[in-house]
Amino acid sequence: MSVLLHIAASARRDSFSRELGDAFAAAWQSANPSGTYVLRDLRTDPAPQIDEAWTELCDHVLRHGITDISRYEEAVRTPDQARAWEVLRPLLTELAAADVVLITTPMYNFSVPASLKAWIDQVTFPRMSLAGRRFVIASARGGAYGPGTPREPYDHQERYLRDFLAGHFAIDDPVFLATELVNSRIDPSLAARRAQHDESRAAALTAARELGGGIR
Repeated sequence: MSVLLHIAASARRDSFSRELGDAFAAAWQSANPSGTYVLRDLRTDPAPQIDEAWTELCDHVLRHGITDISRYEEAVRTPDQARAWEVLRPLLTELAAADVVLITTPMYNFSVPASLKAWIDQVTFPRMSLAGRRFVIASARGGAYGPGTPREPYDHQERYLRDFLAGHFAIDDPVFLATELVNSRIDPSLAARRAQHDESRAAALTAARELGGGIR
């Protein structure tokens, strides 16, 4: 039985990144009626920032060469570390159990929201591999940051996530979907590009539904 873990990072209840993620998730659930869908909404249930006890767990895992996720709990040796473990354990359990991980995130200040970075910090340990899992990132951006655009060099959202997934989780084939130019709906200086936004949104939604329906 396949498991889809959906990490939603937008600060908005209704957002374009959530719209894309919901389209993917609905198509996936339709194609996988016996599968399990798990939503971790970081807007309503945020992951806290890591603390010193978490770093001690990380040091122990690294020092003792522990790479098996099921053995990470061996690092717990103090009450503070036990409290840190109780925070991260459900997050890590969800991630380890997933076959498909869907991350829906807006671009904030050229990168990812602090809520998503906090979740990433909680679940990431040295030499940890999630190879074999599928990762899909559905994003929304206020402007246009695609290849060849003037703002492409400022895109530290997709570049960061690609580097992170490859460098820490051994995921070399994440799929990225994006609705661009969403600020054309409210920013007068971008109003002339509203049609491009509408085209980007429609194309991204179609791609999300096709991709979600094709993963089993």
